[in-house]
Amino acid sequence: MTADARPAAQPPTDRATPPLTERQEARRRRILHASAQLASRGGFEAVQMREVAEAAGVALGTLYRYFPSKIHLLVATMQDQLQHMHSTLRKRPPAGDDAAQRVAETLMRAFRALQREPHLADAMVRALTFADRSVSPEVDTVSRLTTAIILDAMGLEHPTPEQLSAVRVIEHTWHSALITWLSGRASIAQVKIDIETVCRLIDLTEEGGAAPWRG
Repeated sequence: MTADARPAAQPPTDRATPPLTERQEARRRRILHASAQLASRGGFEAVQMREVAEAAGVALGTLYRYFPSKIHLLVATMQDQLQHMHSTLRKRPPAGDDAAQRVAETLMRAFRALQREPHLADAMVRALTFADRSVSPEVDTVSRLTTAIILDAMGLEHPTPEQLSAVRVIEHTWHSALITWLSGRASIAQVKIDIETVCRLIDLTEEGGAAPWRG
């Protein structure tokens, strides 16, 4: 999935509706921008639907038609941030010598981007944590974007099941490292070590890699 393929270009309340018009898409982007701005200033609690509507210049009812809840909105905001990140990474791909190094570099670049906006990062991660079944399509899109970013760094278009399994473990570790950093339980140095360590799983999926586990 590319950054330009916007899977959530439709309002998340109805996946069967036609794609948004240019005017509707512009309105949606204003809403996402307002959400990101409020979160950047005050974190999760600062994102109140009425204030988002006012900042975006839309009626409150219109906002709820696009995003039925604050959680939907913040998960969509994270999706938007990842799409921008994916586009940036494709313009300036990582330069590591092997796939593990490139993925580690990519994830640390993504982490540093989030580090510049800690309140926004905290709000988006909390929304992902709080998301229930009704937000599954949006959460799945975030996961697919993260997977696409990692696969791009690996240089893979057709990963094997083993490679996809390694990618999932890497994603889990990256998400966990982000949470522990946001909560003050891990330093940037520790996050880097953890990311580099888990990325070595990629070596196990390559031809001629380490032998399978025989427990």
